Amino acid sequence: MNRQTRLQALSVFLKSQRAKLSPESAGLPAGGRRRTPGLRREEVAQLAGVSTTWYTWLEQGRDIKVSASVLDCVASALRLTADERKYLFSLALEAGTGAAGPVKEESPRITPALRKIMQELRYCPTIITDRRFYIVGWNEAAAYVFLPFDGIPQDERNMIELLFSRKELRRLAVNWEQFVGDYLAIFRSYYGQYVEDEWYERFIAGMTEQYPDFAPLWEQSKVSSAPEVVIEFRHARARRMHFQLTSLQVHGSGDLRCSIYTPAPDTMTESKLKQLLN
Repeated sequence: MNRQTRLQALSVFLKSQRAKLSPESAGLPAGGRRRTPGLRREEVAQLAGVSTTWYTWLEQGRDIKVSASVLDCVASALRLTADERKYLFSLALEAGTGAAGPVKEESPRITPALRKIMQELRYCPTIITDRRFYIVGWNEAAAYVFLPFDGIPQDERNMIELLFSRKELRRLAVNWEQFVGDYLAIFRSYYGQYVEDEWYERFIAGMTEQYPDFAPLWEQSKVSSAPEVVIEFRHARARRMHFQLTSLQVHGSGDLRCSIYTPAPDTMTESKLKQLLN
């Protein structure tokens, strides 16, 4: 991500976070009628203890000097979560953890232990992705519930793009936008973490050009390294199914992520999977 693109991403993020806060939630008087939702720039500056001009320049994506201590005040004023704070710092300070310069392409390695874990999670659809969300591993339950991934070429096996390109996945989730939003929240955390990797910017530009509904969902997406949500699916054969998504980062050089869909309790989901898989 070049400097200008990074500052533009920072600008979009700050504006979206400011728009989510009401004066009441920030402990400020409501005042008169507002033309746009959320706090005003001067109110954020007041809460952060900085000048309105400085905060305006920061939100406009100007190339200005920032410090960690002042960013921390801005993060507190905007009520950012821990993941959102990391994202803010990565963009504002260019503090991503990826190596500077071109990122070396390496095939992620799924260890025998991780493969064994996937197999043992027989009735929990499990997908392993790399930091660019390419699917590098899955179990039988995931292939049954989502797609037969082995029939998709490896270079087309990107989970984010599949959510937009495959009609089967669009039909699968009862609330498709929420389903996509959870994945985009994780993807955005990677986007901020690897600010030096220009692949992300190329991928986002390509998705924006190819899929009209990508841009608004991307702009509205949250930042979360591990969202935990309940998702309802409409499966062609099993009908209604409910899963709890747990996303875990696998520690190691491959920076892999394990997304586990656990059948929700007090539902027939697990018994349906057992019957159909057996």
